[in-house]
Amino acid sequence: MISFNNTEIAFKHKTNRDLKRAKFLFSVIASPTMVKVGKGVTNFSLSAGLPIKGIIKATIFKQFCGGETIDECTETVGQMWKNKVGTILDYSVEGKTSDEDFEATTKEIIATIAKGKTTEAIPFAVFKVTGITRFGLLEAANGGIEQLDAALTKEYEATVERIDRICKAGFDAGIPVFIDAEETWIQDTIDRITHEMMLKYNKEKAIVYNTVQMYRHDRLAFLKDAVAWAKTNGVQYGVKLVRGAYMEKERDRAQEKGYPSPIQPDKEACDNDYNAALDFLTDEFEHMALVAGSHNEYSSAYLADLMDKKGLPKENKRIFFAQLLGMSDHISYNLAHLGYNVAKYVPYGPIKEVMPYLLRRADENTSVKGQTGRELSLILQERNRRKGLQ
Repeated sequence: MISFNNTEIAFKHKTNRDLKRAKFLFSVIASPTMVKVGKGVTNFSLSAGLPIKGIIKATIFKQFCGGETIDECTETVGQMWKNKVGTILDYSVEGKTSDEDFEATTKEIIATIAKGKTTEAIPFAVFKVTGITRFGLLEAANGGIEQLDAALTKEYEATVERIDRICKAGFDAGIPVFIDAEETWIQDTIDRITHEMMLKYNKEKAIVYNTVQMYRHDRLAFLKDAVAWAKTNGVQYGVKLVRGAYMEKERDRAQEKGYPSPIQPDKEACDNDYNAALDFLTDEFEHMALVAGSHNEYSSAYLADLMDKKGLPKENKRIFFAQLLGMSDHISYNLAHLGYNVAKYVPYGPIKEVMPYLLRRADENTSVKGQTGRELSLILQERNRRKGLQ
């Protein structure tokens, strides 16, 4: 299997100053207490209007975000592409509630598609449905749209129209669009609309990608049903495969409301289903396109091994590996160096509005066992390697 231990390749694009900043950040993130204190101080300072944006922009924002605007991301896009790592521009503004804001976000997502049309360095676009409509609407429609009243039906139709506009822009530009997965109690609505878009735009190639969270114990069966549905309907099924991002919230809600948890019983079960999904999807290569979003070294190496065993060429654009900016460079850059298709999510947006994303990223790194320690050890290894060359 592939090794991801070559830190010279992993951090070739990083200056010594970049590595020093990354070491500091991951050292802080390794401490749940420091993360909790840091979140409190940051939120208070921003709400009080204290001048801390410069500090944020030079540290955690610079590590995990490309800039405040699409144009500010240009340097990051170009720097990664020098090493054949593509960019997925992710407008990471959250918590909006007005139609004006939803429309503005829709236009911003379409602008990322337009940017992708100008360069092969941006192979995909992405959006969250909750960025362009109300969470409550998606929840109300989760059991089907038949029970919606006239006002909610009108709002639902406006939501579908925005999603359709984004997907059509992707279709016209030839840029595939990921529709992100969210909480279980709105996911059926998202799946239903996503499949509706696939019927319109995925006849020739996968333009619309559904996101499947394998920390749910029902998703392997869902995936098999979805591919069968795609075959029946003459659709190329695009799937972004991830482990997931809402585990604690899901468990808490299930306990509170007294229904069985949708979450896998343990990490091993999640890993097994993720890897089984990779095996299944590569068997169905003629009918699907896959982006394996993972910071898990074994799963990434496993997919590369499957591709080799099944004779699937590295350069075929229907299989990509993906990670987040600022994390798992040892996976991204070593895979790209070996000729695999790789892209990294590059979040962007105004600092204050992207803070919920950044603070969630800190929480997730704190809770993922071994992730932060692995990042730190590789950074230290590369710093020591460079010192030995002096």
